[in-house]
Amino acid sequence: MRIKKLFITPMFLLTLTGVVACGNSKKADNTDAAEKQVVVKAPAFNADSAYAYVQAQTDFGPRVPNTQAHKECGEYLAKQLEKFGAKVYNQYADLEAWNGTILKARNIIGAYKPESKKRVMLCAHWDSRPYADYDADEKNHRKPIDGANDGASGVGVLLEIARQIQQKAPELGVDIIFFDAEDYGTPEWHTGAYKPHDWCLGSQYWGRTPHVSGYYARYGILLDMVGGKGGTFYYEPYSYRTARKEVKKIWKKAHELGYGSYFIMEEGSEVTDDHVYVNQLARIPCVDIINYDPTCETSSFGPTWHTVNDNISNIDRNTLKAVGQTVMDVIYNEK
Repeated sequence: MRIKKLFITPMFLLTLTGVVACGNSKKADNTDAAEKQVVVKAPAFNADSAYAYVQAQTDFGPRVPNTQAHKECGEYLAKQLEKFGAKVYNQYADLEAWNGTILKARNIIGAYKPESKKRVMLCAHWDSRPYADYDADEKNHRKPIDGANDGASGVGVLLEIARQIQQKAPELGVDIIFFDAEDYGTPEWHTGAYKPHDWCLGSQYWGRTPHVSGYYARYGILLDMVGGKGGTFYYEPYSYRTARKEVKKIWKKAHELGYGSYFIMEEGSEVTDDHVYVNQLARIPCVDIINYDPTCETSSFGPTWHTVNDNISNIDRNTLKAVGQTVMDVIYNEK
């Protein structure tokens, strides 16, 4: 590049300064305008409605695969998504559990704006655990649990979001996925060999064979144990490593909405949950919003985790509201 010499007169310098000043001002105005993002007010999340959906699931009884309660609840969930205007996909699969039992599993997917390439996915598991292996009473260790918080709470929140989407849709497509056979992992009382990847069987199946060929979403949000009394949600470390931008966006939104006492901006414990397989198999960053209680002596997931006390009496509408409203405000502000 050749550099030409430019002789500048005082008058030209004064004129040039004015032009540059005006140009910088205009550029600054444009930058400011670009940085000003219009915040979309999401519909109001109805916690009473979400609570009713949690109770409807527990009324079937424990939703353990291969039981009548599981079959009936699966029909209920699919019909609810259809009722709320989603295009419903069902994935039926025979999945082998830790002990060789073949589970008649069913992933249930509700798609909104299925034609849109701009998508996010919201997910939860809908089955409940066949063993209360963390119960204080050893006599309960082989009893199935209601799973009001561990399973039904996340599904209840997503059903309410589906109802709201039908009334007022966000700009992009949304897929609501209910994973099956998440909670059929090896029980604590088992003394033999452990089978690898024995949890989250439904999301593993979906990750390998998604409901739509070539499926992709910008990111996913997994809801697990999001309705317990005094629930708190810390950064889950795997999520924070693989979906850090989304984690920060969600927790920031929660604080803006006044739910900072629920969404703690600190790391909790890393967990193996459906989000891991969504990320590893489907290559979609996925955030796990999951209860973490650093004060609980029996489990960091809280005192009712994998016990017979995980029932509807321990579900709190305020916790459902904090999570549901936060998630809605995040997805309604996606462009």
